[in-house]
Amino acid sequence: MIHVVASITVREGQVSRYIDIVKALNPHVLTEEGCVAYLPTIDLPTGLAAQALNANRVTIIEKWRSLEDLMAHFSTPHMLAYREKVKDIVEKISIEVLTEA
Repeated sequence: MIHVVASITVREGQVSRYIDIVKALNPHVLTEEGCVAYLPTIDLPTGLAAQALNANRVTIIEKWRSLEDLMAHFSTPHMLAYREKVKDIVEKISIEVLTEA
């Protein structure tokens, strides 16, 4: 099983727009071969000292059956269209690809 934590920082004031785009994308991703979970999330203020909040960040939590499935995901037509839609509002992307220890 592959776990992905994709942190996307968007331009100020664009979080709602970005989330709408991801929510429209979500049903397509969930039908992909090997996709187990694809969930957009935002920071929840907790008061924990170690928490680094960012109001302009959307983190997508993903789970895939294999690395091959994840890699195929990046070249699907809906992901290519997604990248085109968000290219002017995304400032930074950080992706962690993890497996169980």
